[in-house]
Amino acid sequence: MARRATAVSLACLLAAGLAPPFPLGAMPLPVGAEPASACVPSAARLAVPRAPAGTGPRSPLPEDVARISAELKTRLRGLTVPARITVPTRVVVLTDGRRKISEQLVRTQIDVLNAAYAGRNGGVDTGLRFKLESVSVKENATWFADPVGGEKAMKTRLHQGGAQTLNLYIAQLSELMLGFASYPYWYAGAPALDGVVIDWRSLPGGAMTNYDKGFTVVHEIGHWLGLFHTFENGCDEPGDGIADTAPEARATEGCPESKDTCPNTGTDPMHNYMDYAHDRCMSEFTQGQADRMHEMWTVYRRSADA
Repeated sequence: MARRATAVSLACLLAAGLAPPFPLGAMPLPVGAEPASACVPSAARLAVPRAPAGTGPRSPLPEDVARISAELKTRLRGLTVPARITVPTRVVVLTDGRRKISEQLVRTQIDVLNAAYAGRNGGVDTGLRFKLESVSVKENATWFADPVGGEKAMKTRLHQGGAQTLNLYIAQLSELMLGFASYPYWYAGAPALDGVVIDWRSLPGGAMTNYDKGFTVVHEIGHWLGLFHTFENGCDEPGDGIADTAPEARATEGCPESKDTCPNTGTDPMHNYMDYAHDRCMSEFTQGQADRMHEMWTVYRRSADA
């Protein structure tokens, strides 16, 4: 089973099982449906830092890790990387008129997000925090039920702020996808499409079995801040481009006691937020990932708004 699809970000669509229906009348997925995944082919061979063409699920190429690492090294010259970053966050709650999450649940999710990036569950304090600027509600049954197909129209209408503003859209995705996000180096080519889209059933206490602690948002925002999956490129260099995340041949499924898929490189980072493990198994970012997010912010987000 794959974990989270980050359409504008990630490589594979994920499947998740379902718990009993979420309060507020969430529509359950088919009973007994087996978890499954399907990799999303790249929409276009991207020339850094251009975004792939089209809308909907798009994913970076494995070689983008090396390209972006080289790009960062060049563009960071002469720039000061901030030690602390506060991300203004605007949340848009999509609804079909019947199903809608509360503002309190949004605030709970932001608390979960800040705890994860502060290292309160394990790992390092990344130095990143998220400040909730606004929560708005938009009734549009089409966008609520199909934020992938309606992505361009939805975001063009609702997107606010510049490269440093996180636009977080909460809607209902298919049973194969929990969320999707854009990478910072795609911003210049498609600023209106920048942001993160999350299935409301993956928020804290939601109906997605094994994905109900709010860590889908943590994972997807990791992509929005420039992190690749820990299993990117498998056991081959440069992996995910982060020195202190051991390479892993494949994504983590479930929450195993241990996992070591690449010989002589250390055990797999199965507790890392950028793997595909169940929420209960996720607990950390590394210092290398924290540094990379700050670098990405400096080059692709702060500079874009300068």
